[in-house]
Amino acid sequence: MVGVRRETIVFLEKGKYNPSLKLAYKIAKGLNTTIAGALYIR
Repeated sequence: MVGVRRETIVFLEKGKYNPSLKLAYKIAKGLNTTIAGALYIR
């Protein structure tokens, strides 16, 4: 979907990795949302 390994997504979800702007854009586009919406931290 965004062209990264599964482990990268796991690290993102756990907060152990900060995505580049390019990757953040790809994730947001894949989820049909904004970068802020895709990377919202609670």
